[in-house]
Amino acid sequence: MLRKREILNLQYDAAGLIPAIIQDYKTGEVLMLAYMNKQSLKRTLKLKKACFWSRSRKQYWVKGESSGHFQFIKEIYYDCDADTLLIKVRQIGAACHTGNRSCFYRQIHSESGGAD
Repeated sequence: MLRKREILNLQYDAAGLIPAIIQDYKTGEVLMLAYMNKQSLKRTLKLKKACFWSRSRKQYWVKGESSGHFQFIKEIYYDCDADTLLIKVRQIGAACHTGNRSCFYRQIHSESGGAD
């Protein structure tokens, strides 16, 4: 788990946010992408549930607080530039607000049918 000084040394954007990729800890499936600031990251560590900053609503939210589809934290990593988080979770129910397990359920198909 992250230590307090690691949280402070992360590279947040101009709005004070850092992207967080949420991944199923067992399967490796990417479930969603959300944003955190220092406070939501600290709340995540304290609650052991994913807590994010909503850019549109301008407020904190705990994943699952209204749906019951919580994300329980297993591990948190940060990348080599310290500007992106990878959070491995135990997902309860759907991760996506559409009811899909993952937010990444749509695929772009190439018109040519193959790689160039």
